[in-house]
Amino acid sequence: MNRVSGYGRFVGMGSMRVSSMKPVVLAVVLAGALAACETVSSLNPTGIAEVDDAANSQAAATNIASLSEVIRANPNDPQAYNTRGAAYARAGKFQDAIADFNKAVQLNSNYAAAYNNRALAFRQIGRNDAALADFNRAITADANYHPAYLGRGNLYRAQGNLAEAIADLGRVVQLNPAGAEAYHGRGLVYQAQGQHPLAIGDFDAAIDRNPYVAPPYQARGQSLIAVGKYDAALEDFNAALNVDNKNADTWALRGIALDRAGKKTEAQESFQRALVIDGSNRIAKQGLSGTRGGGLF
Repeated sequence: MNRVSGYGRFVGMGSMRVSSMKPVVLAVVLAGALAACETVSSLNPTGIAEVDDAANSQAAATNIASLSEVIRANPNDPQAYNTRGAAYARAGKFQDAIADFNKAVQLNSNYAAAYNNRALAFRQIGRNDAALADFNRAITADANYHPAYLGRGNLYRAQGNLAEAIADLGRVVQLNPAGAEAYHGRGLVYQAQGQHPLAIGDFDAAIDRNPYVAPPYQARGQSLIAVGKYDAALEDFNAALNVDNKNADTWALRGIALDRAGKKTEAQESFQRALVIDGSNRIAKQGLSGTRGGGLF
């Protein structure tokens, strides 16, 4: 199973009634709900939704089985279906997840979290039109539900609708100023527009809120190269590699920063490291061939 990490999180239990659950079932459900909370553990430019690693498949199966017991005991509880749908999605079972989210919104037509979760599942299987419709439904159900603005903003960004993306991600910043994801996403939009000082400001904000993930450092490093701050960019790429040293793009971009700073030998070594990880990496290949910045800056 492929792992897709990013700006959408499948939201689980919420205010689900648990007073009648068996203790062992309750413990598993609570663990699943905590795993589904809107926290930042990873960010990437794709910005779709988080899926747990295959190594967690046994735990996911146990959780889904326990949640199925909850549904048998509460067959008309939309939150129970939403919670199991989130568990299915985190296990990569998106069709099963969508079926549960369908049931949740059938039982509660104003269930913003279920619409948002279904949108994230649709994104995972490439149904972006359906995803957009569900993000819109979530916002109609709750105009202050920031995960739906976040998901829709990142979908707009992926589609190149940059003005709409900035509007949605800016709304998330207003509604959830402590979150890192919207700042990172909006920074990527500004970067795509060539507005690098604005991008750097948003990446600063993302890193201030969560300094333990790699993509904001990588992204800020790219914008720092674009404004000629090569040593600062190098620091960011090193910080990103401290978190994830298997990212070929980060090694290649580090090579560009080194090359621009006049450290040619070290730049060549960094490009080579990128190609060891990904032999087709375009940035590294163009860096080794002497194409300035791989045509990126």
